[in-house]
Amino acid sequence: MKTISKILMALFITLFLVGCGESNNPVTDNNVTNNENNATVNNENNATVNNATDNNVTNNDTNVTNNETDNNITNNDMNDTNNQSVFVDVNFTTSKSTYNEAAYVTSQCYTKTVDDNGKVHNPCMACHINSVIPNYVNDTDLQEAHDFSIYSFKNKFTNLFKDRTALMGQISDANILTYIREDNYKNSDGTIKVVDRLTNHLPNEWDRNKNGKWDGYMPDCYFSFDNEGFDKSPDGNYTGWRAFGYDPFLGTFWPTNGSTDDVLIRLHEGFQQNSEGEFDLEVYKLNLAIVESLIKEKDVPLATTIDETKYDVDLNQDGNLTTSDVIVFPERYVDTAHLLDFPMSYVGKAKELLAAGNYHIAPALYPENTEFLHSVRYIDVDETNTTIKMAPRMKELRYGIKRQWFRYVDLKILVEDEIWEKESNPGGVVRRINGSTEAGTLNGQGWVFQGFIEDKDGELRPQNFEETMYCVGCHSGIGATTDSTFAFKRKFLGNINMQNGWYHWTQKPDGFKNIPEPKLPNGEGEYETYLKVNGAGDEFRTNDEVINKFFETNGSLKMSEIEKMRTDISHLINPSQDRALNLNKAYKVIVDEQSFIYGRDAHVKPLDDTVHKEVIIGESTEIKAFTR
Repeated sequence: MKTISKILMALFITLFLVGCGESNNPVTDNNVTNNENNATVNNENNATVNNATDNNVTNNDTNVTNNETDNNITNNDMNDTNNQSVFVDVNFTTSKSTYNEAAYVTSQCYTKTVDDNGKVHNPCMACHINSVIPNYVNDTDLQEAHDFSIYSFKNKFTNLFKDRTALMGQISDANILTYIREDNYKNSDGTIKVVDRLTNHLPNEWDRNKNGKWDGYMPDCYFSFDNEGFDKSPDGNYTGWRAFGYDPFLGTFWPTNGSTDDVLIRLHEGFQQNSEGEFDLEVYKLNLAIVESLIKEKDVPLATTIDETKYDVDLNQDGNLTTSDVIVFPERYVDTAHLLDFPMSYVGKAKELLAAGNYHIAPALYPENTEFLHSVRYIDVDETNTTIKMAPRMKELRYGIKRQWFRYVDLKILVEDEIWEKESNPGGVVRRINGSTEAGTLNGQGWVFQGFIEDKDGELRPQNFEETMYCVGCHSGIGATTDSTFAFKRKFLGNINMQNGWYHWTQKPDGFKNIPEPKLPNGEGEYETYLKVNGAGDEFRTNDEVINKFFETNGSLKMSEIEKMRTDISHLINPSQDRALNLNKAYKVIVDEQSFIYGRDAHVKPLDDTVHKEVIIGESTEIKAFTR
């Protein structure tokens, strides 16, 4: 196995994170371009990969050593006890970390799992969990031990230990509400602000390859949705983006812990076209439903009855071409690597490109050039002050695109290589991640991620390399993801919610109200389970509002409150108006400082009681691993 691993490492020079520790392989997925799909493939078992190593990052942004530190940070040696505002001068030109070489290890990974009373808390189960094929990580062991390296054992997210009380006191409720209700994404005429900046006023430091233009992702979603969740440009054309409702992921992404957010998906143009190469909305909706079925490994109901003979595809897997009102996922292919004669297909132009080997199909994997857009926003309160809603102002706009296909066997080898490398270097090494501000950052599993974040004036700017590296940690090498993503597998299925789950949160006036609690595979409530094993509503155990509402003084759950939450998740995940305003103010302090590399978690008081400043490598967390 070691010999095979060494040979394959030359092809897949890849490294990705397993939980809170670092991996030790170099990264493979190094071809960041804006070209159309350039994969040449075999169609073995309908789940094959382009074995080219994709070693060519546009603009030569791959020379990442992570050994140098650019002194671009005002008051770079930030003292944990210093509660004064510290301004960071962001470096956009480098493709290496300037402060934290292990920024992909998230701040939540430093949580103290045993409190002062000896009670054990397990927030780790949200991410480090038994995985489903073709995710071979299975990192439940990381619930049980502090598997950090000799570099990352020290927590460099020093914002966690700041007291923001005084700085927040300078921001009035009226001022923060005015601020979050300003749209920093679109102009009044519907055009996109940051696009104008990237196109007509491109700062020299953002132009990494010095060719005079922006070569990264150009935001092209207008957040103007029809009654099927499709985004349209001001001229009425479809942009390809489609919003969907989903069960918010555990902990951090509940609004009560800091932010509102949304997720949109877009398939490559071949999935939007009929066999003549023309845009066809029915074809696009069918292909989105097929991808949804693949990712969930479940049947997906259709909004209308479809004539299968029109597309020459057996959508309901009954062996005949008749009519169908459902995309059927063949049960024998659930959570298995045996894909011989896999019967599902795309429709329209994508079907032809699949047969030609330009696209691929397999359970739990997206086709090439699938894109996701994720806006993270402040928390607004509605006019009656009775609930919360998405604010117009974005904190971040996150983008991901799948640039390369990996077979099941390739994904398995990546994990085996990572384990071997880790065993060969017990102290670990800093993970080398390729990319730049302009080209985006690669996760080693086929995806490129890029983001925009508020500048000191509240306008969106590109995230630099280190700020984007923070996102890669969650989107590579943990058990909870499906093909490096979280949300789409959690999309509402069929008529569980409005518009078959295809809608933007702003289209649902009552937000999360009356949405039922999601279930684990064993039928138990997912949110109830998280509260029970974690003993809190967030990783840092600082959300007193949730603790007081859902827990008795002895730490047991208040079942009367759980019963309310089972049919209405807003009872748990929505903050009060006061908490929402405080969370907004706490984050605004970080924006003013531009201190995202020190941590972007919104909190008021220092978290010394619940977060490690240093961990003992290999020390037990005292957690007994939870499996789903």
